[in-house]
Amino acid sequence: MPLQSSQNVNIKPTVYHILFLISLVHLFNDSIQSVIPAIFPILKKSMHLTYTQIGWIGFTINFTASILQPVFGWYTDKRPSPYLLPLGMASTCLGMLCLAFAPSYLFVLLAVVLVGIGSAVFHPESSRVSYMAAGSRRGLAQSIFQVGGNAGQSLAPLMTYFIFIPLGQFGAIWFTLVAGIALFIQLFIARWYQESLLTRSRPLKKKNTSSPGHDRLKKTLYIAMFLLIFLVFARTWYLTGISTYYQFYLMEQYKISLQQSQIYIFLFLLSGAIGTFFGGPLADRFGMRNIICFSMLGSAPLALLLPYTDPFWAYVICLVNGFILLSSFSVTVVYAQQLFPGKIGTVSGLIVGLAFGMGAVGAVALGKCIDFFGLSPVMQFLAFLPLLGLLTFFLPSDQKVKEWTQETQQTA
Repeated sequence: MPLQSSQNVNIKPTVYHILFLISLVHLFNDSIQSVIPAIFPILKKSMHLTYTQIGWIGFTINFTASILQPVFGWYTDKRPSPYLLPLGMASTCLGMLCLAFAPSYLFVLLAVVLVGIGSAVFHPESSRVSYMAAGSRRGLAQSIFQVGGNAGQSLAPLMTYFIFIPLGQFGAIWFTLVAGIALFIQLFIARWYQESLLTRSRPLKKKNTSSPGHDRLKKTLYIAMFLLIFLVFARTWYLTGISTYYQFYLMEQYKISLQQSQIYIFLFLLSGAIGTFFGGPLADRFGMRNIICFSMLGSAPLALLLPYTDPFWAYVICLVNGFILLSSFSVTVVYAQQLFPGKIGTVSGLIVGLAFGMGAVGAVALGKCIDFFGLSPVMQFLAFLPLLGLLTFFLPSDQKVKEWTQETQQTA
């Protein structure tokens, strides 16, 4: 009983204004990052790019924005750096400026790298801010934080429709203003973050103990994390394939306009953002592993139907499938954090960063395959990816993860 009361004393209240601010900046950050796929049709036409070159632009933004996240997460786990947040947004602002005036394909890649670095800095440190502001409501806090990002991603088709089709590549200049507003908010968050670090008492470090049982548990945790990363990769590969190439499939297969094709992608991504928000409460009720399983296998039948359905039912499938597929978005992050408590930046970088970056590699492969085999066969192949959700049954149950967490905390 004394231990329990001591734990309750250490639980801090949920700081909602920080959570909503960091979610707003997440929306700004990911909407800016979504400018890159939104401008693909414009760049393909104006610079006469191949699908492979489009895939390399997608790879570049995801490699820098995603695969570098675990690196920044590992560094900031050891040395939290509040003012990296506004510095990262400054890099994003510069990237948008370069993209607006990019005269060539290589210059576009340089601009994309700057945007990607800013995003790679943002995500691990912002996940830490969300964790620190969560108090006892970590699932809710993660949902609030992540829904901002997914809402920002869903704006890509609207940006194509309202900004890049009428204004062309130069439309990217407007997002320097968005980055400037985000930078100002980041300065406020960074001050709160720094004050929280100064007032937070540091726990005494215990000596690590090594035993055969502890080593076996550690190995099991790494296997579970590897499997989770692979599942997120499969989900992201499908997500990237739909958000990047399905618009071209619609225009080729059904002869619809670029403007009309954006509505399908918008519905898919918007419903995904809604699914992200509701995924946390659903996981609280039905379990994290169950929601991860449902998000993959529940979307599989609809994914298999999508390449063969008519334009009307494609609207319905995009709307429903986006919700189902991304209902596990925030859940996978919380699940990973429970596997490795105390490594918030690294874990967030691995799940939101590395696994998404691996999805970007898949986008390059899809682009190359489309150039070689054509759009239809590749979209039909893409539809089978959610079936990899069968591997979810090999993830440890929620109860087992809690037991492991308690064991690792006792032996750490």
